[in-house]
Amino acid sequence: MAGVGVLEVNDANFDQEVLNSEQPVLVDFWAVWCGPCKAIAPVVDGLAVAYSGKLKVAKVNVDQNGATPSRYGIRGIPTLLFFKGGKVADQIVGYVPQEVIEEKVKRLIA
Repeated sequence: MAGVGVLEVNDANFDQEVLNSEQPVLVDFWAVWCGPCKAIAPVVDGLAVAYSGKLKVAKVNVDQNGATPSRYGIRGIPTLLFFKGGKVADQIVGYVPQEVIEEKVKRLIA
């Protein structure tokens, strides 16, 4: 379900791809059956294209990967976690308008 420029991340490669990333990372925790996840997916995909080279965008399927969501206390989806320097810098839980996400991205890469 990942779009262009979006990385599918799992429990095995999460630390390598997200925590050890040189760039800030936006991680979308989602599931196939989640309506709001489907609604927010085009926004996340668009950010991957718009901020290519400045922001890494990754998706974690919570049904296939249980360890990472529980490690970060993910209780509701979609949850967007914003990582900078291997640490959570910000988060969004649930569906929000594109402007809200973009504002957080701009702060993250500033």
